[in-house]
Amino acid sequence: MDRFAEIEGKRAHDPLYSPRRAARATATGFPVGEHGEVFAGPLIVGAGPAGLAVAACLTMRRVPYALLERHGCIASLWRHRTYRRLRLHLPKRYCELPLMPFPVSYPEYPTREQFLDYLEEYLRTFGIRPFFRQEVVSAEFDGEFWCVRTKEVVAAAIDGAQQEAVLSTATREYRSKWLVVATGENADPVLPEIDGLDGFKGQVMHSCDYRSGEPYQGSKVLVVGCGNSGMEVSLDLSNHNVHTSMVVRDTVHVLPREIMGLSTFRLSLWLLMCLSVQTVDRLLLLLTRFVLGDTARLGIPRPSMGPMELKKVCGKTPVLDVGTIAKIKSGDIKVLPGIQSFSEHGVEFIDGKTEDFDVVILATGYKSNVPYWLKENEFFSEKDGFPRKPNECKGKNGLYAAGFSRRGLLGVSIDATKIADDIAQCWKDIGYEKHKTK
Repeated sequence: MDRFAEIEGKRAHDPLYSPRRAARATATGFPVGEHGEVFAGPLIVGAGPAGLAVAACLTMRRVPYALLERHGCIASLWRHRTYRRLRLHLPKRYCELPLMPFPVSYPEYPTREQFLDYLEEYLRTFGIRPFFRQEVVSAEFDGEFWCVRTKEVVAAAIDGAQQEAVLSTATREYRSKWLVVATGENADPVLPEIDGLDGFKGQVMHSCDYRSGEPYQGSKVLVVGCGNSGMEVSLDLSNHNVHTSMVVRDTVHVLPREIMGLSTFRLSLWLLMCLSVQTVDRLLLLLTRFVLGDTARLGIPRPSMGPMELKKVCGKTPVLDVGTIAKIKSGDIKVLPGIQSFSEHGVEFIDGKTEDFDVVILATGYKSNVPYWLKENEFFSEKDGFPRKPNECKGKNGLYAAGFSRRGLLGVSIDATKIADDIAQCWKDIGYEKHKTK
């Protein structure tokens, strides 16, 4: 008797089995019990764009799955940890998930709200039903299955749904031959250690908690970081008449989002089809200087390596300017050097100058949380929580990574398609298709 058939037989004698639970299991394809249940298909961790894309691709290949999400909604990062003015940085054709384009009525650069609406429609279209509030605390391979242990949090909304009160917690274990890690590159905020920051008397927040510059009108705000988040938060603050300063500690490539009406990203792809990376970089920097001017004169020096080569070698994405550079040129946004230390009311910079601030926003990026729960270090690096080999989405023993290629939503779609194809072939080879839900 094979393993799947044995479990199916035991289910009839499970005292915790119920028709309601069985109905949900059938819809999703898997659970066979409440304690250490074994799933015929893969476990997907994370119901962001990557997890949803993998689920949709598996659905179209008639492979069942279980999608585990630690929050009570899909795309929690996009829904709860992004600023209101956010738009997709790339044209929509490069941000579509597999099998479903954006509505034709959407603009070239959809808003945050439009992208969330698109994801909700994606959920409905492919009948995706995540298991919400399943926070994975550990996952390890036992020689036969991936054992994923979760902490299930039951909570109730309070204060007009702005906060939640935890009512109870419970632990569960899921087991499967396949594990798809889809928690993404930006699971948790990076909080830097800066001398004196704990003693600063003003407000300190990470950019993931920033929504709008409206509450800070008239205040002096320091944005620490000049990536896409730092640039856009600074722009939004300035648009709300906030006295805005931005710390630029390292070199960074800032490119215009469009050059002569063409998406810089699309233009780069076209050029890379027929020219070397170094030649494309020289052309991009020449055009960028024409559009934006010399950013080094604004206090934003460029790396010695070109933007496309830097992306290829180090995975560092260039910043796409949507108006911040113009604000810097006009003096509405002040660029400051790296921070030496904080005092109770202000900052001392590495050039010896000091300045007082009311609010500090740490636009210091995000990190993968995979090392905290995945007990595996051959495929994923313990240092940064990314696959050790660039653009690699398949490890050993049925382990996969979706959305870790540092290629944004386009990379998510590529990963999801590859992963679903591979699992579907394994599913067929093992002979599980005879157990598929009719």
